[in-house]
Amino acid sequence: MNIALLAHDNRKELMVQFCIAYCGVLARHSVCATATTARFVSEATGLPVTPYLSHAQGGVSQISARISYNELDLVLFFSDPSTDDNGDVNEVARACDRYNVPFASNAATAEALVLALRRGDLDWRELVNPKKK
Repeated sequence: MNIALLAHDNRKELMVQFCIAYCGVLARHSVCATATTARFVSEATGLPVTPYLSHAQGGVSQISARISYNELDLVLFFSDPSTDDNGDVNEVARACDRYNVPFASNAATAEALVLALRRGDLDWRELVNPKKK
């Protein structure tokens, strides 16, 4: 499955710790992230993480586009609710809702989704988005 990771600046360390904790699960899937998050997670875990543009350069829009093209199966966006503008979270959340992609905006929900992924509860995504051969 294809998993996208995004994190506001105040949540990047939490994302790194989360990915360290669930490295074994994430290693069985393709992971992508916005630039700084990709670098931090990759350095901390050794996981191959495909980097996209930074948030400021349009990385959130790139992730949203991949959702729209049904190229992502799970999105974890650790957002900072104290940020005045959460338009980027809303953009990604709306795209996930529109295209039926599981989405988490905090560590608690992300943990539930990653544990479901490990159990195979999200295997239905493979039916929706079969791998091309």
